[in-house]
This record gives sequence, C-alpha cells and structure tokens, in this order.
Amino acid sequence: MTAIAEDPQRNVDFYTTVLGLRLVKRTVNFDAPDTYHLYYGDAAGRPSTLLTFFPWPGAPYGRQGTGLTTATAFSVPPESMGWWQQRLQSLGVASDGPVAGSDQEILRLRDPDGLVIELVASDGDSRSGWDGVAAIGADNAIRGLFSVTMTEKALDPTAEMLAGMLGMQHGRDSAEGSRFVMSGGAEGTAVDVVPSDASRGLQAAGTVHHIAFRAPDRETQTKWRQELIEAGVQVTEILDRQYFTSIYFREPGGVLLEIATDQPGFTVDEPLLELGQHLKLPPWLEPDREQIQASLPSLRVPEAPAAGEFG
Repeated sequence: MTAIAEDPQRNVDFYTTVLGLRLVKRTVNFDAPDTYHLYYGDAAGRPSTLLTFFPWPGAPYGRQGTGLTTATAFSVPPESMGWWQQRLQSLGVASDGPVAGSDQEILRLRDPDGLVIELVASDGDSRSGWDGVAAIGADNAIRGLFSVTMTEKALDPTAEMLAGMLGMQHGRDSAEGSRFVMSGGAEGTAVDVVPSDASRGLQAAGTVHHIAFRAPDRETQTKWRQELIEAGVQVTEILDRQYFTSIYFREPGGVLLEIATDQPGFTVDEPLLELGQHLKLPPWLEPDREQIQASLPSLRVPEAPAAGEFG
C-alpha cells in the first residue's frame, strides 16, 4: 500500500511510535525526487507488511469517495485488541470499536492526515511483526497488512478484473460488499470491494495512492504484463524501483494497481540492522544527492510518545 501524507516528520512519528512499525527505507519518490518515499513494515520490510508514503509538505487534503482505496487494515493478535484501544486512548488518538466485523473484531482509527487505518483481530497470523518499540512489545505488535477496502460506483467491473483477470477468489459477500482473496488465502491477501453512491473521491493527502500486488520475480511480472495488455488494459513499462520492479495499471473503477516483484529487497543497499537510518538513492539519482538532500526536510525517528501527544 502507498498513500499520500502532508508532513513527513509527523508521519514518521505516528507510524513508528504509535503503531510501532519499523521505518525500513528512507528514499525519495523516483518520479519526483524532491519528495520522500517512506516505507514502514516489519523487521525486514517483507512485502505483506508494507505501508509506504509520499509526504508532500503543504499538500492539500483529499476526500474519501468512490474510485479510491478507503481503508487499510493491519492484523493484530485478538487478545491485544483491548490493549490497543487503551493505548490509542492514552495517546489521544480517537478510535471506533472494537466492533464486530463479519469474521473479526475491528478497531478503526485515522492517522494525522485522516487516512483510515483498521486493526483487525486475526487469529493464527504467523507473522512476527516488528517488536522494536518497547512500549508495544512482541505480544501486541502489528503483524502485517490484513486487507484493503476499495469503494466503487459499481461492484461488477472491479470484481471481474480481480477474479476474472487477476486470479483472485471470491471469498464472501456481506451487507457492505464483497471480499476477494489471493489463491491460498495467506495473510495480507484480501481486498474488500464496497459499492457506494458516494461522489468521486479526491486523491491528495490522507488518501491511498495505489495498491501493490506481489510477483515472485521479473519473469512472472512480465507474463502478467503481457496478459493484461492482451486483455486490453493499459499498462506501464516495467519500471526499476531499486528494491523491486513495477508495472502500473487501473482497474475499471479507477483505483491504481501495481504488480511489484519481491526481489531484490531492501537490503540490496543497506544492512538489515541499519534499514531506514539513512537517505538511500538509486544509482541514477546519486549524482544529484546534494541537491536532493537540500530540498528535503530533516527526519528523525523518535522515542516512544508521551501520553496524549497525538490528541
């Protein structure tokens, strides 16, 4: 998942200290290198754990609506839900719930830019998450992504792409919409599609920019690109993102989708223990490092927040 934020330091403060994710890569938007691209995840930044941001200082705020991804859900241990509710309250972060969803309890909150985040009680999630924040610890740590929610004017065209073209399975229907899951149903593979008569969303700060699906390698990615082209979908060329390669395309409702490779990963230019500590640039931007650094605000990874700090 990649979203848009307004203030980079506030973004780092919230995701590393309140939610306890690890800042695993500090780089720039390769298409607009005067802006950070910040990656958060588990200890190694594994693909099923990643939420990333383009923080643009001074960016206007967006509007939730159709044609956008409107919620990002993380998996947490079921026994930690009460603990998370108390933690958010003590830090001044408003939340709703826990409320009973179709299968699990859900705690819903918003980050400082208004992005909707859900913590889902997911039993049996084998991922360990990141236990680097002592105030949270391994028992309560977020395990990784659980699902995303796409709000659409019409369900069927999006469902046809997800199930008919991308190979997802139609998991279940509810009063809100339909769930689709990748084959095998591993953690972090669910997409909820919610039909709505709301107005079209506006993509800016506080909204999701795109959803990324995983491909194990470039050969698989190339095959997917060819299949999408043959189906009449407009797809980008394969783009080098240093830590993976990517292709981008839109589903019928307008949400931008990406297929990204797992490799080479975040340790290609930085040791595991030092992930996120330094500004990393791809080779083709290194000659402009001095200019790029001058255009970016300084960042620090803070200690644990004081009570009420995010109220």
